[in-house]
Formats: sequence, structure tokens, C-alpha cells
Amino acid sequence: MNHRHFLRHLLLASTAIACLAATAPISAAPAAGSQFRAYVGTYNGKKSQGIYTFTFNAVTGEVGKPELAVETMNASFLAVHPDGKHLYAVGEVSAVDGKKGGGVSAFAIQPDGKLKLLSQASTVGSGPCHLSVDKTGRTVLAANYGGGSVVALPIKADGSVGDHTGFVQHEGKSQPNAHSVNISPDNRFAFVADLGLNKVLSYKLDAEKGTLVANDPAFTAVTPGSGPRHFTFHPSGKFAYLINERNLTMTAFSYDAAKGVLTEIHTVSTLPAADGPGPKPGWSTAEVVAHPSGKFLYGSNRGHDTIAVFSVAADGKLALVQNAAAEVKTPRNFNLDPTGQWLFTEGQGSDTLAVFRVNAANGTLRPTDIRLEIGTPVCLKFIPWK
Repeated sequence: MNHRHFLRHLLLASTAIACLAATAPISAAPAAGSQFRAYVGTYNGKKSQGIYTFTFNAVTGEVGKPELAVETMNASFLAVHPDGKHLYAVGEVSAVDGKKGGGVSAFAIQPDGKLKLLSQASTVGSGPCHLSVDKTGRTVLAANYGGGSVVALPIKADGSVGDHTGFVQHEGKSQPNAHSVNISPDNRFAFVADLGLNKVLSYKLDAEKGTLVANDPAFTAVTPGSGPRHFTFHPSGKFAYLINERNLTMTAFSYDAAKGVLTEIHTVSTLPAADGPGPKPGWSTAEVVAHPSGKFLYGSNRGHDTIAVFSVAADGKLALVQNAAAEVKTPRNFNLDPTGQWLFTEGQGSDTLAVFRVNAANGTLRPTDIRLEIGTPVCLKFIPWK
């Protein structure tokens, strides 16, 4: 057996051991850059009281036992500050400090991985469901699904958030439902996928002042009834991708970074050909994640309970290569670890997380035996850890 084959078999053996005993101690020192801590946002219920955390080794696949990081109410979606020391969560609540609307909570990440609440601020609109922190760490943006609006909150020097500095109410012939907000790679624009308006709205972002001004053009429309939900940029910054909740489709865009303008390339189904295109009763899509290599794109199908795996061509076009069983029920959210070697699915309907190994050659997913129990998981974020 040559040296390369020996290393390959050794890695597979290590992974198998991790699958059988995910929390077993590893005697060897972890490789540099392989250790991460994950945070999981949840809806409160019998099995969940807030945000949970666990450790992860990207070399061995070893996963630590989940524990409660902080008690908080309906902290569904999370975002990490660029400094890796602060975490932000939307709170799907009716009021914050007597002010109507949902909230954003700011937390300091403690040495033991627990979270310390620093402050809370109102999102002004109701039903916040997604948030992003700008690249400078000065502003957090939140999308209000119920209110159909987007809000900007300043981040102070200590990581806490203050009262809003920017707010935009969406309007249209149909009920606006802002479902996500993402910031361009150069930090100049913010894009809000509005499910109700069937548009991706574009704003000029001033992160220092915490303000949003409509771009020109102000939006990119998608097929009526699609239900745009979540959005992500390709690692190259040349393309962007939108997952459409109602039509169970993925839309690819080319991106003009100078103008902040999206141009549709094509739209493809997230389902196997055998299921046919178009809406399906009880089925919907949820999350979209680009692989750090830029070669692959992933999307989740709820009801169908699969992860759609796409290859990404040089021109940004997508080709479906796999629909992997998510191994959980209702995969609302999922995420890749920062190395791109592993994918974690979250079952909002099964109170579980499942772990997959990513094939570096074609992006396909291979299930492992690793399972974690966390009540109603909604969002998963990683940070580097010691």
C-alpha cells in the first residue's frame, strides 16, 4: 500500500470511529484550523429553551455533546460578528422593552462557549426571521417576515446593539414578506428576498451610518408565485443564487458588483425529474448554501426532506446531481462546516441534526451515523475554536 492510500484508509477509519462514538475523546492533538464551535438557533418548546452549542473537529468528524448556551425566546436565526467573539439572534417575539415588533439580541461568546446577553433592540416590524452582520461589524440587518420590512441596527464597540438607524417598509399589490437579508461581498449593497412580492430588493448600504437607500434598479423580479426565500453569493462574487419556497426552484443570477444589479441566468427545479417541476402540496424549499470551492450549491426541500446538490458551471449555470435524503424531518436549515468537508442538516420536525460527508470531487453527500438531539433546530452557525 503506498503512502497516499495509507493516509486515505487512515482518514476513513477515523471517520468511522467518530460515527460510532461521536463524543469519544481523541488522544491526538487536533490539526490547526480544524476545531470549530457550532451554535444552533431554535424555537422554544418542550425540548428547547434557547440557543445550543457543540464542538466539532473537521478532521475526525468528532462532534461534542450539545448543551444550552443561553436561555432566550425563539432565537430562530443567528449571525456571527466578523471578530468571532459576538453572536446575534433574531427573536420572534411580539415586543422588546415595550416596543412592538420582534427583536435582535446581542451576545458575547464566553471562553467556555456559553453566551452572555449584552443587549436587545426592536426590529420595529413583526416576525423577524433572518439577519446578517456587515463585513466591518458595525451594522446588523434584519428581515421582518410578518411586517414585510428590513431594519438596520448599529453595533456598538462592546458588541451590543442600539436602536435602529435605518428602516424600510416594503410595499406592493400583494402582502410583503421579507424573508432574508444578505450583504454583497464588497459590503456596498444589501439584498432582501421578499416572498410575498416575488422580488429581490436591492439597497445601497452605508455600514458606518447604518442606513439603507433603494438601489437603481430597486429590485429584480422573479416568476410570479415563486416565493423567493433565501439568497447567497457565489464565492467568486460573480454569481448569486436564490431558492424559491413555493415553486421548489433555484434561480441563478449573474452579478454586476459595480452597480449591485442581478440578472437572471436560469431557474431549475430542486426536485428529481421523476417528481416533475412546479409546486407540490405540503412541500417547500428553505435554505441555500454555496460550497466554499464554488463548484457546488445546495438547497433544502421540506416535505420531500432532501438536500438538492447542484454542480456549478463556469458560467454560473446549475445542474442537479443528487437529491440526498436529509436524514431528518423538515430540513428548514442546514449548513456546511467552514472547511466544506461536512454538511449538517437540521430537522425542525424531528428535533435532530444529521451529519454528512461531502465528496470533494462531485459535491455529493454521504450520510454518517452521527446524530444530535436538539429541539426544533432552525439555524446553524460555526466559529473557529481552540
